Amino acid sequence: MPTANDLLARYAADIAFVAEEQPATTISDLAAQLYASTHNFDAAGINGTDELEAAAAYLVDAATATDDTERTVLLKKAADHLAYADDMVSEFRDMV
Repeated sequence: MPTANDLLARYAADIAFVAEEQPATTISDLAAQLYASTHNFDAAGINGTDELEAAAAYLVDAATATDDTERTVLLKKAADHLAYADDMVSEFRDMV
């Protein structure tokens, strides 16, 4: 199961690039950057922003979860929705 640190390590730098911000250091910040990045993905004609918005929603919930089991489930759901984020970022990088 992915942890918050796993998701930050895997996605923070790439999502920050698309959002034109510094890499997130918390899952709340990563969620905010996922929401922010959707505008740039949309402008570039890259599909998949619904998945990123869903991931962001799960991250927001995970950031405020008080139960470890609930947090683990929410982080897993967020990770599932981030499955194509690497491809999206790669396509975005090719366009800029």
